[in-house]
Amino acid sequence: MKTPPESFLIFKEELEKARLEKERLKKEYEAKLANMNIELSRLKEQIQSQQELIKSTLEYAIRLEENLGNFKAEVTNGNNLKNRSFH
Repeated sequence: MKTPPESFLIFKEELEKARLEKERLKKEYEAKLANMNIELSRLKEQIQSQQELIKSTLEYAIRLEENLGNFKAEVTNGNNLKNRSFH
């Protein structure tokens, strides 16, 4: 059997180098993608926490506003009762 030409051997070697580089790049890409997914999960968690904080803050503000309205009504009623008093 005849030995293959030198250009074929060089091409075969270059092809193997390209395959190895492709594998290396694939692993590097997958690692970066995994890191980005982890970071994305963290960001989603932070956004959810902030949304919950905003929601509870709004609920608290609404309760305060209602309480303030009730307090104003009590003060108004208290003044009316005071004006009607004989003492």
